[in-house]
Amino acid sequence: MNGSPAPIDPAGGFSAALSAHERPLAGMWVCSGSPLIAELCAGSGLDWLLIDAEHSPNSLESLLAQLQAVHGYPVLPVVRPPVLDPVLIKQYLDLGAQTLLVPMVDTAEQAELAVRSVDYPPRGIRGVGSALARASRWNRVEGYLTSAAERISVIVQIESAEAVANIDEIVAVEGLAGVFIGPSDLAASMGVLGQQDHPDVVAAVEHCLGVARAHGVPAGVNAFAEPLARRYLAAGASFILVGADVALLARSSEALAQTYIGSAGSSGRPSY
Repeated sequence: MNGSPAPIDPAGGFSAALSAHERPLAGMWVCSGSPLIAELCAGSGLDWLLIDAEHSPNSLESLLAQLQAVHGYPVLPVVRPPVLDPVLIKQYLDLGAQTLLVPMVDTAEQAELAVRSVDYPPRGIRGVGSALARASRWNRVEGYLTSAAERISVIVQIESAEAVANIDEIVAVEGLAGVFIGPSDLAASMGVLGQQDHPDVVAAVEHCLGVARAHGVPAGVNAFAEPLARRYLAAGASFILVGADVALLARSSEALAQTYIGSAGSSGRPSY
């Protein structure tokens, strides 16, 4: 193929971005809670950013600032709430988040709740506050209440042995935009904490990718180690996370210390 890859159109949403690109979508975590770092990453050329509120110091205010900071860049922002909570999801949607990654979904019933949480009644349970919300541009988006669901995507995270056992039922839930596999928590659930490359964990990830693909459901995975990332892409992953802002800064600053200070630079690291 000649020329550069086509840029992501964030206005089209997650499903449209997947459909518009024959290649898998590559992204990174934004865990710093910083709008400046989010904007810096938004201009990197990656396809998507996961703005995380599960393991990061994010409030509603900082999430709003980051969504504003990345707006206008050809990158798809995805927001992860800390828990499957319809109230939090309502607030995130009102802030203008259009793609949500919901963590720790173990059953089809939980996946169904996630889907219902992003839609207005009678199909869902999202509270109606569009006149007060950035999502509708304070009622400046004509017909927002009837068309909002067309622009919103919900992805559920598979990160436990229970979820792997239930993967067939989870991917069959109507309205899911995709599933995302988290090998770190999955490894812990399988009794091999910290061993994301354990053969049993890799086999479980590939099993989920295969089941999702058989059902026609896009599946993604977190994989910072390039050999594993390449393996999962070959196994059918449609989207992938390959790094994080805080991890990149940590490793790069350590490399600078090693280059200019040597092993003495490690003396400043905490012992816990």
